[in-house]
Amino acid sequence: MTSGFAAWKSVQKKKQRLGHIQSDWPYKLKHIGHRSYSVRMQRPHFNNMNIRTPFINEYGRPRSGWRLLLFIAVSIALYFLLGTVVRIGWAIFHATGLRVPHEGAIADLISRILLLVIALTAGYICARFLEGLPWRSLGLTFHHRWLRDFLVGSLIGLLSLAFAVVIASIAGGFSFTFSGFNVFLGVAKSLLGSLALFVVAALAEEAVFRGYPLQTLCRAHLSWLGVLLTLLLFASAHLGNPNAALFPFINTSLAGIWLAVAYLRTRSLWFPLGVHWAWNWALGSLFGLPVSGITLVSHPLIQGKDLGPTWITGGNYGIEGGAACTVALVVSSIFMWRTRIVSATPELLKLTSEERPTTPPDVLSIRPTAE
Repeated sequence: MTSGFAAWKSVQKKKQRLGHIQSDWPYKLKHIGHRSYSVRMQRPHFNNMNIRTPFINEYGRPRSGWRLLLFIAVSIALYFLLGTVVRIGWAIFHATGLRVPHEGAIADLISRILLLVIALTAGYICARFLEGLPWRSLGLTFHHRWLRDFLVGSLIGLLSLAFAVVIASIAGGFSFTFSGFNVFLGVAKSLLGSLALFVVAALAEEAVFRGYPLQTLCRAHLSWLGVLLTLLLFASAHLGNPNAALFPFINTSLAGIWLAVAYLRTRSLWFPLGVHWAWNWALGSLFGLPVSGITLVSHPLIQGKDLGPTWITGGNYGIEGGAACTVALVVSSIFMWRTRIVSATPELLKLTSEERPTTPPDVLSIRPTAE
């Protein structure tokens, strides 16, 4: 009598000749030894799995709230582990007696890179082991149209900031002076040097606030909750900045919505990254204004002077604390939500919109037929 294994091998040869056997398409093998076998390709039906609990959803995976908490726990563990390594390395470097120019800026850049590594590593660990998702689900691979998303986002960020400056200037809030050609070298160094810092800083914040936490809640069809939580955390992270107050907090919360809209339109981090870094770079390096209460660039292209009133210009916090910024963010958010210039690729949309975006493999079922 031919064994079941031999029948299976015969089916595999048949599949190779046919190319594939579609789901729910039965194929009967006759006269294999003294038995006949019915063969069917089927997909697992997860909806029939009665395993829903307060911790596990109907797909056998941790619920979104637990995934979010595990992401935070993994991030904290990585912070202590990698942060300790970086601090030891920094201490050893100082012990050698070597000194480098712009040490403060370099230290800040290292801390931003550390934050970026932690956010992406924790995000991938949770995506891979809690949800069975690939690295590309985080939206930071060189996917189709990634460069276009980044460049369009950069243009939108720059124009949005310029719009806010124009509003405040029309109201008499700012005056500007050109730095002049006599300091051209210093301006060029500031423009290029600050570019790297602003890109890395924006990418780190996007990986934290528009990365895995927002993405996993989107898969649970809780996008509104993801946006709400991340905008509050994003705004709270800026409360320690100089001259922070209620109006800057409100505008920073609105910026959290603005950047969340950028992510939701493309499901890629490249678009919000472009929007975010270009806004900050134009604010500090082009117009010479404080970035979230901090003066970061020593030689901007244009030096801005605040003439008030504070409710329009933001005062010492910078334009991000005034009504001109509020108007610009609202208009820019509406434009990004409605524009057809950018859109999500089908794969990224699927990977960030469903609890089980990856299709399980077909299961081969071989059963003896009734004699």
